Parts: sequence; C-alpha cells; structure tokens
Amino acid sequence: MESIKPVRNPEELEKLHQKIESERGNEKPIVSICISTGCVALGATSVLEAFKNGIKKTKLEKEVEIKETGCLGFCEQGPRVTIYPDEICYFKVKPDDVQEIISQTIKENKIVEHLLYTDPITRKKVRRLDEIPFYKDQLRPLLENNARIDPKNILDYIHLDGYKALAKAITQMTPQQIIEEIKKSKLRGRGGGGFPTGIKWETTRNAAEQTKYVIVNCDEGDPGAFMDRSLMDGNPHSVLEGLIIGAFAIGAKEGYVYVREEYPLATENITTAIDQAKQYGFLGEDILGSGFNFNVKVHKGAGAFVSGESSALMTAIEGKTGEPRPKYIRTAVKGLWNKPTCLNNVKTWANIPLIIMKGAEWFKNIGTEGSSGTAIFSLVGKIKNTGLVEVPMGITLRDLIYKIGGGIKDDNKFKAVQTGGPSGGFIPEEYLDLQVDFDELDKVGSMMGSGGLVVMDEDTCMVDSARYFVDFLLEESCGKCIPCREGLRVLSKILGNICEGKGEHVDIGIVEDIAFTMENASLCALGTTATNPVLTSLKYFREEWDQHIKDKRCIAKVCKSLTNFYIDPKECQACLICLRECPTKAIEGEKDQVHWINQEKCEKCGICYEVCKFDAVKKLSGEPIPSKPANGMKPIRKGVKQ
Repeated sequence: MESIKPVRNPEELEKLHQKIESERGNEKPIVSICISTGCVALGATSVLEAFKNGIKKTKLEKEVEIKETGCLGFCEQGPRVTIYPDEICYFKVKPDDVQEIISQTIKENKIVEHLLYTDPITRKKVRRLDEIPFYKDQLRPLLENNARIDPKNILDYIHLDGYKALAKAITQMTPQQIIEEIKKSKLRGRGGGGFPTGIKWETTRNAAEQTKYVIVNCDEGDPGAFMDRSLMDGNPHSVLEGLIIGAFAIGAKEGYVYVREEYPLATENITTAIDQAKQYGFLGEDILGSGFNFNVKVHKGAGAFVSGESSALMTAIEGKTGEPRPKYIRTAVKGLWNKPTCLNNVKTWANIPLIIMKGAEWFKNIGTEGSSGTAIFSLVGKIKNTGLVEVPMGITLRDLIYKIGGGIKDDNKFKAVQTGGPSGGFIPEEYLDLQVDFDELDKVGSMMGSGGLVVMDEDTCMVDSARYFVDFLLEESCGKCIPCREGLRVLSKILGNICEGKGEHVDIGIVEDIAFTMENASLCALGTTATNPVLTSLKYFREEWDQHIKDKRCIAKVCKSLTNFYIDPKECQACLICLRECPTKAIEGEKDQVHWINQEKCEKCGICYEVCKFDAVKKLSGEPIPSKPANGMKPIRKGVKQ
C-alpha cells in the first residue's frame, strides 16, 4: 500500500490534482449508487451488493468503478443509480434490475427505459438530472457534487478542486481579507437566525482573548428536516474545508463538529474526513506550509433538540447539561469555556470554499439583496415530489411547491405551508407568491429556520397542527426558564381541550397573552418562537378555531373527538371486512346485511374507514348521525349497491 505524503504547499496540491486526473481519465464507466440514509432505507445496500457481485461475476472489476455516494434529493424515487460519464440516471432500482443495467447500459451502452424517470405531464422518459422537472428550477452549488463523491475518499473531493480554496485562503489572503470577502458576499447564517457570517467572524477575531474556537452545528432536530445530514453524509470535506478557512481567518487553533446522536453515518463520514485531512496535511501542524496549526474533534450530541441553540450546544461540549444560558455577552466573545467562539451551521461552513474560489460577487449575485446565495429545503408533507431541494434565495413558495414539488398530493387543494421547522408559522394560499428569504418570511409570521418546509392540504386541521408542534416543543424544552416551560404546558392543555371539543371563547385571549409573554421573556429562541404556529394558525385560520370552539366541529375531520364514522347503507356491500377489523366490536351486521356502527362503542380509530374498499364508511363532523333502522339492518344482494 502506497504511503500518503502530506501536501505541503499549493503547488503540491495542484500536482496531486493532476495526478488523480491523469490516473482516472474520463472514459471509465462509473456506477454511482446513493447510499444516503433515505436510499438505504429503501434498499440501496442490497442494490450495492448486487452491483459488486454482478461486476465481479462479469469480470469487469478493472473496467468499471462502483462509487458509493450521497443524497441528490429526490428521495421518494430512491434507490438512485447514475452511470457516468454519460450521466444516465435510474430511479427506484431494485437488486433484480442490476444485471440488466450491467448487460445493457455498461456493456452495450443502451438505455434501460423502464428505470428512467417518467415526466408526469409529458409522459416522456428522462435520462439526465437536468431534464427532470424536480431539478430544472434548482441551483445546486452545495449539493451537485454529492453524486460524484465517495464521502470516505478524500481523493474524490480533491479531484473536484477540493482544498484549493483553503490553499488560496491561507497562502494568498490575510485573515482580514478573508473576513472582508465573506462580508462582501452577504452570507447569512444558515442555521435559522440569518446573522451576517462575516460580522460574526470579525467579532470573534477581534475579541480580546487569545484562545478561540470554531464549531460546526450539525444538531439538526426539526421534524422532517435532513439538509445538514445530507451534506455531512455526502460531502463532509466541503464542510471541513470551510471550517479550516474560518479558523484561519478568526485565529482559532481548535474546532469542534457537533453531530446529533441520531446521525451515525454523518458522524462516521466526518470522522473519516478529519482523519484523511490530517494524513494529507490539511489539518494539524503547519497546514500547507503556512505556519497555521489547527485540529478538529467530533462531539456526539445526546439527542436533545434544544442543544441546537448555540449556548446550549457549547455547554453540552463542556460536558454539562445542554441548556441555554443568558447571552448578556454574545458567544462570539464568551462562548465555549468562556472563550470567543464562532458557531455556524453545516450549510454556512460549506458555502465558504465556494465564496473563496468564485468570489463574493458571484455569491452575492445569487438570491436577493438581503439574502444572498442558495437555500436548501427538505420538501415534505402533502406534496407529490418529496425530497431535498437547493434553490436561489428569492424563489417563490408557489414555484417551490408546484414547479419543483409537483403540486399537492392526490390533487387536493393547498391549504398552508410551514417553513422553518416546528417554530415556523403557517403560511396560507394568499402568500404563495411570497419570495422565500430571511426577511420576507418574517413579515408573515414565519421564518427561514434551518430549511424545513412542510406542505399541508385541505385535509389538515390547522388547530390540531398547532397543537402538534406545541406538544413537540413542550417535549423538547429544557424547562430552564418559566415562560417557555409553563407557557408551553398551558398552551398544550388549552389546544388539547379545543381539539376535544372542550374549548371556550375565553381560551383565545389566554393563548394570545401566553404567546406575548413567551416571545418577550423566554431565555432562548425555542421559547421566543414556539408560538409562531399557534399565532399564524389563529391569524390566518381563525374560522377553524371558531368552528372547534363554538360549533364543536373539525371541518378537516381530523380531531377524533369532533369526528364520527358512519356507514352509508347505499354503499355498503356487507363484505364483513370492517366488522372483522373493528377492535372494539362496534360494527353490527351479518353477511348480506347492511352494517351499522354503534356510536357508544366506537373509539373513532378510523380502521373501518381505512379498510373499506367501497367508500361506504364516511367521516362526519358535526352532521347528525343517521339512527339505526328500527327494523334492524336490511338485507342486500351482495355486490349490488342499494
């Protein structure tokens, strides 16, 4: 095995790059298989093994390279396989498809039509990513290399100009010049706060203490969010390179990567990336001959959502309980162990090499005046195309949902979209043409957050949705400050009562008073923003609150206490399925007799509604329930609707 020689200067880095280029060439077929968390859940590991066995069986080991790569975003279409150099994209690949891909595409250069993506509008088969509607309106400088890089192989990253930004920064620029370039780019923190990155760096650099720290925040805990995970899984060196550049600019000798416990692959890949960067001389002593020394440690979180808050994360690294502390002095001045500390999100650090290489003007020309660059969103909920998207700041919600997301699932009516995670507000249809950036989302009661985007349709109850997120935040609150701890507890109780039909008109005033107190008196952002879902639900969907409180109805038929199930005798086919599946034996009837639900026994679990094949079970909300026929269940002729 060839020993690894550390890279000592930019010239040696360029020679290494050229060596990799000459050894690899461009003609050798590469089978890129997504082994991100999402694709693995869909069976990507079995597909990978099938390719390894198939390539070995056909004796193509020297002619074909198999590359395990990261997430490209179209998660519901996984497992994804891309064949280079022609960039032929296959979706929903199964192990049984592998031999056909090897014999047809790899050996004969032919397309396997049934594995291509089918455009849902034109019905055409699409072979390249840039031809797929999901990707057409995206701009993906952060995510585009995920399909080309094995995250455990630093040479893949170097081959795509990796660590050239670091070489430029520490040999051609002063720390202040780097900070000025970041300030000119108008990069704002991607963790949710949107604070100008360059100013944070400058504050930390100018702090009086000599010992300084830099931290990567990968404590991504929002429900349905996986933006940071995908970068750490698929391209950890981009994050690490940004961190090293930031450490040089700030004057830090030590850094930390904080990864949540639930991200084992991200932890494994960033740990491997750190080890490889040390071997190649990008970490450790005298980096690239500059005299700059810097080392990085990985810290695994303990699963607490609140530890994503900057001061709570730092106390966790210190070995204490991950609780936020008052920021009378900012963490940029007194952070980790009371030393100046610069903490940025995964996506923020990953943008740094791009800005250094391509320049602040390039970055600033993407997005809006107040929000430069791209944003990565996890697009989930009642939408046709779920997955990870990267788009320019300033794209409208309508384009995100309908052009990229493909519209509402089952062609239902759009109702709301929540941006920014569990503390984000619900944005109604009237604001679908709103530009997505830090400032515009704040104006309508929501926020950018770290990038979660949940789409809701007409079957969503906005009161119940507010209750769900309040309950989530109540569970995740550290309980240190009274406004957040007690405010969420009382809100949960009130919202639970309203969803159970026990709400009173006075409850609305109490909710608004609690929200005001939490916004103005909570210790950290979890408490100050926790009421966004409640307040936007009240503001934009007040009629649903009134229906729950005054009419004891849930128009979306979601709240169990306000919903009943009824079997329509005209539709019932007496198939006995619902009767057999009912856990409380609430359904009465016999073979060839119309069934009926005994409301006193019914627990409203909805199993009968789910299993009925004839759409005979109906949901009712406030409508009178037809009584049981006086002469019992009438007989029917099986298979004939009455």
